[in-house]
Amino acid sequence: MPTQEQLERYAEVLIRVGLNVQPDQPVVIRSPIETADFARLLMEKSYEAGAATVYVDWRDPLTNRVRLVREAEEHLAKVPRFLVQKSEEQCAENAAFLVIDAEDPDVYAGVDPKRIAMASKATQAAMKEVNQNFMEDRVTWLVCSIPTGDWALKMFPNETRDEAIAKLWAAIFKVMRMDHDDPVQAWQDHVDRLEARAAFLNESNFRFLHYRAPGTDLQVELPNGHIWQAARSRNGQGAGFVANMPTEEVYTMPKRDGVNGTVRSTMPLAYEGVVIEGIELVFEQGRIIRYHAQSGLDTLQELIETDEGSHYLGEVALVPVDSPIAELNTLFFNTLFDENASCHLAIGEAYPTCLGGGKGLSKEELLARGANDSLTHVDFMIGSQQLDIDGVLDDGTSVPLFRAGRWAL
Repeated sequence: MPTQEQLERYAEVLIRVGLNVQPDQPVVIRSPIETADFARLLMEKSYEAGAATVYVDWRDPLTNRVRLVREAEEHLAKVPRFLVQKSEEQCAENAAFLVIDAEDPDVYAGVDPKRIAMASKATQAAMKEVNQNFMEDRVTWLVCSIPTGDWALKMFPNETRDEAIAKLWAAIFKVMRMDHDDPVQAWQDHVDRLEARAAFLNESNFRFLHYRAPGTDLQVELPNGHIWQAARSRNGQGAGFVANMPTEEVYTMPKRDGVNGTVRSTMPLAYEGVVIEGIELVFEQGRIIRYHAQSGLDTLQELIETDEGSHYLGEVALVPVDSPIAELNTLFFNTLFDENASCHLAIGEAYPTCLGGGKGLSKEELLARGANDSLTHVDFMIGSQQLDIDGVLDDGTSVPLFRAGRWAL
């Protein structure tokens, strides 16, 4: 188990590098009740960084499971207005939001997927305008993680609970560069490298990406004015932050109607407390026209049928198989980590920040420029040592970007 000094160094990286709390800025921490001790440490570090005040929203997936099973559908599909107003007010105050993502991947196993989808869709619809603050980086936000017991046992089922938690701590500290003498500087250097990769892709201005692997032959058109982004973001006041820690990706948006072919996932997807395995999708003019999964098909169906936009892609992200997370060869059953071990795509809404001048555009203006709109945004992993990707220029010139899952440049 980590020492108190290790925990404090980790919290320091999250608050100083990820959230980059500014003087007199409010902070909102969304934490499972199982990670309460670490949430309190994050509070301390936030105040040390100059936070005006720190709010904690406690989450308990087990009580939510009871609600999903027992609540009448007429109430399950409702979201109280005061919950939306609370988030609206926090965003208006320029709060910095930190989310500890540490849920048991199987927490909703056995619950009717239609009821899970009903509650999720209601929340997504009610919070749609609030969530635009995050999609457009108007506010500072960070998703990070620490071990919880059930999650650790999912990853290491042959260990005792304490042993599994210790192994998960070791894995998280490794990919979070906590083994460096100066983790803060190590993260700054890493972010600079990712930014350089994104700059190359922006200079190249590829028109298409062509993916080839077993079960995958996919062509993805990129819209005019697309922007490749990496780790570093800036909020509406110009303050920098890193929205995901860890992160190994460079990403942009596909053209909504420009995706054609087939794609097969290479890792399980933990979504809404259910693990979906063996995803296969077929696209025609951007739209998913057929889909299959070896397990969790009902949950995949509910995801794709969320709305019209969830039949399209909103993100393409490039991650080599020699990233620190991939080299662990460990399945986390948590998208925050698994997406940074693998190239991935996202079903649903596109980030307006991935389009030149995209911030502040209306839904209609974004759609006209090729950006997808949806209530949802869910990443699934498609990378492997057998994946090749070519970038295709306007004149038809094909440039190798990935070979055998690694950058070819």
